[in-house]
Amino acid sequence: MRRVILIVIDSAGVGAMEDAPEYSDALTCNTLANTAKIEGGLNLPVMQKMGLGNIIPIEGVALEEIPTGSFGKMREKSKGKDTTTGHWEIAGLILNNPFKTYPDGFPQELIEEFITKTNCGGILGNIPASGTEIINNLGEEHIKTGFPIVYTSADSVFQIAVHIEVTPLETLYQWCEVARELLDEKYNVSRVIARPFEGTAGSFKRISKNRHDYSLMPPSDTMLNLIEKDGKEVFGVGKIEDIFVKSGVTRAVHISCNKEGLEYTLDAIKNSQSSLIFTNLVDTDMLYGHRRDASGYKNALEEIDSYLEKITGAMKEDDLLIITADHGCDPTANGSDHTREYVPVLVYGKNNTPCNLGVRNCFCDISATVLKYLGINGELEGMAFEGIAF
Repeated sequence: MRRVILIVIDSAGVGAMEDAPEYSDALTCNTLANTAKIEGGLNLPVMQKMGLGNIIPIEGVALEEIPTGSFGKMREKSKGKDTTTGHWEIAGLILNNPFKTYPDGFPQELIEEFITKTNCGGILGNIPASGTEIINNLGEEHIKTGFPIVYTSADSVFQIAVHIEVTPLETLYQWCEVARELLDEKYNVSRVIARPFEGTAGSFKRISKNRHDYSLMPPSDTMLNLIEKDGKEVFGVGKIEDIFVKSGVTRAVHISCNKEGLEYTLDAIKNSQSSLIFTNLVDTDMLYGHRRDASGYKNALEEIDSYLEKITGAMKEDDLLIITADHGCDPTANGSDHTREYVPVLVYGKNNTPCNLGVRNCFCDISATVLKYLGINGELEGMAFEGIAF
């Protein structure tokens, strides 16, 4: 039985797209290359052998004369540079109208309706902010008042932060569901994110394992739905289930860190019959890209690479491994936002002949490849896919 293991290294871009300035990004943005440069090189022996260094020059990642995998990079066709947009396009859904952002905070009428429907009494914040900074700045006031901290970013997100000793998780999740319902009506916000935290003033810490994303429902089928309709299993690791609002995801597990996600992925390869094992590894983006921590980004990449030898060793003869990203988040760039970049694509299988995939014109080539490899017929609405040779 053929299987596909699809690993998204969140934000691992490989160079600014031509339209990056339209997204307020410099043409010098390059998440992997700039991280390598500032950190004195990256040690990624498995991805190097697959051909990562053949895609673009990356200090410490040599060009391979005979790579073990196929290699290339992909251009994003959708309008945006966020997690939902990138993952939806990977799964075969192009977003022509970008999600709306709120650089000046959310409209007062929305905030008032949120307060009324949640009965939370009031809110703090309502500004674009770094998640760690805003809980440090407003955490004590939240503890005193019980009011949730509401904030956004350069992405299309409505984030709600609460201390778990002040507001129970169940209440936080209920408030997020209220916000999601309100935002569905006319505000076109991609995600509502529950951001619980713990600790005391000066040492507040977000609790990754209890984070929940409440995304807009995909407007049409993705490859996940086609796989499910064919009677096969889609196993989502990490925030995959949240990104697709469970649509087409037949089994899922949430994770607290990349290492846990890699362990679940490895276990699924060894023991499950899932036709698609779809993993998002978010630490690169959430913990290091947004916080502009190049050293942490380097370490996270090297941790992922250290698992790939185990993953490829556990793969069966007919398994196909695809490694890619959903956008960039250059830790050397100004600000704390994602960056509009090409993403890498590495394809490995024990029976596949490696080749140079060049520059693909759409992330949708991934979905076309997955469906073809799994022998699933059917088209996704309004799309034409090239697919990657294997």
